[in-house]
Amino acid sequence: MTESIELHPRAASAAPAAMSTRDRTVIGVLLVATFVVILNETIMAVALPTLITDLRVTPSVGQWLTAGFLLTMSVIIPITGFLIRRVPTRALYGVAMGLFSTGTLLAALAPGFAVLLGARIVQAGGTAIMLPLLMTTVMTLVPPARRGAVMGNLSIVISVAPAVGPTVSGIVLSFLGWRAMFLVVLPIALVTLWVGLRRMVDVGEPTRSPIDGLSVALSAVGFGGLVYGLSVIGAGSSGSWLPMWVPFVVGGVGIAAFVGRQLALQRTDRALLDLRTFRSRTFTTASVIMMLMMATLLGSLTLLPIYMQNVLHLSPLATGLMLLPGGLVMGLLGPVVGRLYDRVGVRALLVPGTVATSLALWWSTLFDATSPAWSVVGFHVLLSVGLAFVFTPLFTAGLGAVEPRLYSYGSAIFGSTQQLAGAAGVALLVSVLSVGAARLTAAGVTPVLATAGGVHDAFVVAAVLSLLAIVAALGMRTPAPPSEPIEH
Repeated sequence: MTESIELHPRAASAAPAAMSTRDRTVIGVLLVATFVVILNETIMAVALPTLITDLRVTPSVGQWLTAGFLLTMSVIIPITGFLIRRVPTRALYGVAMGLFSTGTLLAALAPGFAVLLGARIVQAGGTAIMLPLLMTTVMTLVPPARRGAVMGNLSIVISVAPAVGPTVSGIVLSFLGWRAMFLVVLPIALVTLWVGLRRMVDVGEPTRSPIDGLSVALSAVGFGGLVYGLSVIGAGSSGSWLPMWVPFVVGGVGIAAFVGRQLALQRTDRALLDLRTFRSRTFTTASVIMMLMMATLLGSLTLLPIYMQNVLHLSPLATGLMLLPGGLVMGLLGPVVGRLYDRVGVRALLVPGTVATSLALWWSTLFDATSPAWSVVGFHVLLSVGLAFVFTPLFTAGLGAVEPRLYSYGSAIFGSTQQLAGAAGVALLVSVLSVGAARLTAAGVTPVLATAGGVHDAFVVAAVLSLLAIVAALGMRTPAPPSEPIEH
């Protein structure tokens, strides 16, 4: 097992080995494809009010366009570690982008809510595969001394795509209908699919291990149950057909049984999701920080449009444009942070990043019904700067600390925990907002001021959580180069 030590990656290796043209092409195609599918994940943030009106559904029903997407992701991602080891890279890429393109076409042509929800589920099936496939391929093909730089480019995909999703959505909705959101994405997805199938090559040798059906079922029940419960809370819906505690109990029991099953199967290398990655303290710490940061990011991206449109009375277009500078800053910093990682290691970047993120969230606790627009933009830019210094070091150090043969499982675990954390962050912050607003409304406060008060309470919770990430960041170490050869 590769464990972590505090030294600069450059000190542990000679000059970085050059990547072949083939390897650069494979990673480039995967980067573009993953950017497209993740952009789609948050494109609903600004569009949901319009969709609710046009499709004549209630907010508690309409939110399932996002919740159903997350639910599907949470069920499929735990299986991706097995799929990456079993299915050739080119074929798995074709399946992922084929599903995503089909779902995008169905969404653009959807005559009503039911078909649109089904299309989002199909999209999610492709999206769930792409990010673990990209991360595993990068860790396999890129020499340790260059991983920071490549992961910097990868961070553009992971962090900028969801950040600019609301901007793209706001601009398109202001000039075209909601179908245009999917029609804009569809040609890019189809071209990426075509180019990828022509240029993609297989990475590594597929294994012949059979899939464990019981593990798949337990994974679906466990992860699906927890995300469903969190989504119900996030929707603020008391009309669910199940008592709210039932999905959490079912999900908790499912996760416990899934973990027990994997611990038994991994003794013979037949686990669906090998949990030996958690033997690395660095990987475990990185997973915890990643969960805190994803909960903060997706929760904040949910709160901001509510605050900007319902309290500050801004249009969807203005909302999207005001969130654009932060997304651009994060994109510009990604490669810079990646190169810095190769020089100074993880902790020198991660600690300032978590501190900046926390400062931004404490800044947001000052928002009220009269806050100027520049204050909101400034908060989002500072938050984006902090997260830019967090994501690249976390992915690079976390996956670099596990054995190369476990890279696919580490990628799948990162993806699964991100979905759970994102759903939990949205559910927690929206619930705090709802409770705070209801309390103020009962006290006779106007709806606008009540919503502003609820947003304040939610951002206080997010700011307190961010302090935990700072503490965890202090314990991170830069991983040593792998002790076993990486085959590709």
